[in-house]
Amino acid sequence: MGTILAYQPPLQAGKQITQTAMYLKVLISALLIAVISETAKRSSLVAALIASLPITSILAFIWLYVDTGDTELITELARQIVWLVIPSLAFFWILPLLLERSLNFWLALGLAAIATSVCYGLVLLLRNLF
Repeated sequence: MGTILAYQPPLQAGKQITQTAMYLKVLISALLIAVISETAKRSSLVAALIASLPITSILAFIWLYVDTGDTELITELARQIVWLVIPSLAFFWILPLLLERSLNFWLALGLAAIATSVCYGLVLLLRNLF
């Protein structure tokens, strides 16, 4: 069977910049994950410090500002993040507790993720009540 090649018009300047920005976002995000995982092999404390920094949020703020220039969107995102940081902590309490009880890693990871999802739901429910 032959391959059918569809004509793709050349990217316009704006689309090229957008595509380049997307690749840059993916590269920086992947590098961050690699740095944390490699650092954890040598020092879990230093890796935890890097992972606990709001680097992901900062990158999201930068990408959002570069893409839109809208500081109101960034303000709203930052406020929403505050609400969701609290239930995300459940994951980091539950996972080590399950692993210390010799649970299989994948099962512990899944249960911690499910419990965290429940905590997210509860916080969102409470947030909507007030």
